[in-house]
Amino acid sequence: MTVWTAQYLTSSQNIPTHSRATYKNAETFIEEADSRTQCVTLEDNVKAFKLTYFGMADKRQGIVHVVGPEQGFTLPGTTVVCGDSHTSTHGAFGALAFGIGTSEVEHVLATQTLINTKSKNMKVQVDGPLLPGVTSKDVVLHIIGKIGTAGGTGSVIEFCGSTIRSLSIEARMSICNMAIEGGARAGLIAPDDTTFEYLKDKPLAPKYDSEEWHHAVKYWRTLKSDEGAHWDSEVFIDAKDVIPTVSWGTSPQDVVPINGKVPDPADFSDPVRKAGVIRSLEYMGLEANTPMKDITVDKVFIGSCTNSRIEDLRAAAKVVKDRKIAPNIMRAMVVPGSGLVKKQAEREGLSAIFEEAGFEWREAGCSMCLGMNPDILSPQERCASTSNRNFEGRQGAGGRTHLMSPAMAAAAAIVGKLADVRDFTQAEKEHGSPKIAVQAEHPEAIDDDDLDKLDDIPTDEEATNVSTPHSAGVSAGLPPFTTLKGIAAHMSIANIDTDAIIPKQFLKTIKRTGLGTALFWALRFNPDGTENPDFVLNKEPYRRSKVLVVTGPNFGCGSSREHAPWALLDFGIKCIIAPSFADIFFNNTFKNGMLPIPITDNAALEAIAKEAEAGKEIEIDLVNQVIKDENGAELAKFEVDEFRKHCLVNGLDDIGLTMQMEDKIKTFEARRSKEWPWLDGSGYLKKHRPGPVKVEAAKVPTTNRGVEKEITDW
Repeated sequence: MTVWTAQYLTSSQNIPTHSRATYKNAETFIEEADSRTQCVTLEDNVKAFKLTYFGMADKRQGIVHVVGPEQGFTLPGTTVVCGDSHTSTHGAFGALAFGIGTSEVEHVLATQTLINTKSKNMKVQVDGPLLPGVTSKDVVLHIIGKIGTAGGTGSVIEFCGSTIRSLSIEARMSICNMAIEGGARAGLIAPDDTTFEYLKDKPLAPKYDSEEWHHAVKYWRTLKSDEGAHWDSEVFIDAKDVIPTVSWGTSPQDVVPINGKVPDPADFSDPVRKAGVIRSLEYMGLEANTPMKDITVDKVFIGSCTNSRIEDLRAAAKVVKDRKIAPNIMRAMVVPGSGLVKKQAEREGLSAIFEEAGFEWREAGCSMCLGMNPDILSPQERCASTSNRNFEGRQGAGGRTHLMSPAMAAAAAIVGKLADVRDFTQAEKEHGSPKIAVQAEHPEAIDDDDLDKLDDIPTDEEATNVSTPHSAGVSAGLPPFTTLKGIAAHMSIANIDTDAIIPKQFLKTIKRTGLGTALFWALRFNPDGTENPDFVLNKEPYRRSKVLVVTGPNFGCGSSREHAPWALLDFGIKCIIAPSFADIFFNNTFKNGMLPIPITDNAALEAIAKEAEAGKEIEIDLVNQVIKDENGAELAKFEVDEFRKHCLVNGLDDIGLTMQMEDKIKTFEARRSKEWPWLDGSGYLKKHRPGPVKVEAAKVPTTNRGVEKEITDW
């Protein structure tokens, strides 16, 4: 797969969102040491390689999945990758967009390609008009509640139907953003006139009404599924069945309508699922059968790559206007997705509405979505949040998250409890709807001089006078994996997410090593830092485990960051056996020389788990694809992709393999420039200095050139 390498960088996840009135540079502005190191390292690399960078002094800075569409980086038919699982957001434009891990980021920068396998096709069709108070966030939460967090595993979901077609681009982005929470590799929506209207005059899109624009639109209109196309799975939803929806538990699939109740574990027959519900209720501090509207909240967060665009802020402001937040709300925050969204909201008076109601109006960033910055929940604080994940500790250690739409979060702030926004819309019908002036949006024109004045974008002179960037390295191959014999630890939890494998507070590092001490932190350690004696990895002989046996499905759901496999590997675990895996985690393990083994035969999985519970060693024979007990008796056979097996057994490195195809890559790129010239960055490259957007692949020493096996089916 060849990837369009129009590259841009922005800082958002671990930066503070308080006022930048005194901002000079990241070195002096960011107080937290690890976050400061990450941001300074990023800026060093930006200067060294002359990349397009929207830093904290740039008015276009913001969340990567808001900035890209604003600037026209995201175009129909492109392949968009980023080291963040919510890259699926960009699928709203008819792009194939998905998150990748650090190893694949390196691969893209070095080769401008990715090695990938064909995904399954999944159709989610939603038809009919949305009911009052229902938004795209409610639709996607309803979908995830229906299919589960593993429902789309191995698939690219195409969202279609009359409901989807009726949505704005920003609403479609919220839908595709959360495709990853349904287990999908990516989500996309066929481009149409709504898409093209949004792209008019975006800086990196073809100039509107030019010959190139008409050429592009003609091509973009072909990007749709054929009538009678084959689908590996199909889901049909009637929009009238969707009402304002909120989450109750610690997984995005744990949702109910706002007029519903907290579920009762007694209603679940599957023992693993039942145990998960019990754990979720305990963590969330909820009792079964409690009406959702009786749940009091402490904080409210409106923001994130899911819901921080101008339409989201308008919807929330409409609920908030002429009202005050409830006395019990300790903190209510509105965090725009970008500096341009912030400026637009201020022009429309939305910021004043929020501030008059008692909200904090913040600078652009990810903020409380993932708690990697100062905006976090304290233990047991409950938050009404417009973000995309409600994993344990996601917004802060011990914090409790309820997912919902911006309008619903605004309603919760006013009531002080989870609330039904329809109660507000009914009041508006009776007493008149608050009016909010909406101004037309226009892309900001940036001229050459203005671009070079922005503090965080280096000039060519600056770029030639910097030291060697941090974390520079070369492709070096991997240790061969043929057989592995060792102690196996058993866990029976379903949907073990990447935040559970390693919490976000340990991700603020520029190193890959030393993360084993943080593995399963919330499970291994009590709140006071002492070991939990009941957790399997704190017991002998499991402190020396090399294999992890998980009898619950969907292991590794969540983030695309490679810190989860790094933590497992650093602890000593090189093989994970489970009924199923989340796609990105599954892929990331192979990139680190690890072996994930899906075992769907329940009897075989239980036999392996029984050996683990007995404290016995098991042997993984990758060459013969067999799992054995410590005496060599077969426990189960397993399947593994032939190419991935070949790479593991021979310790082959993807970059070294790919560089053998350099001539074919260059041939394709020449064809791309000829047939799809708008992908060469017309909006930036023709106007600004050479090289800030489209860059050449890094020249790296390659390994494994003597490999006999050809990479086929390119």
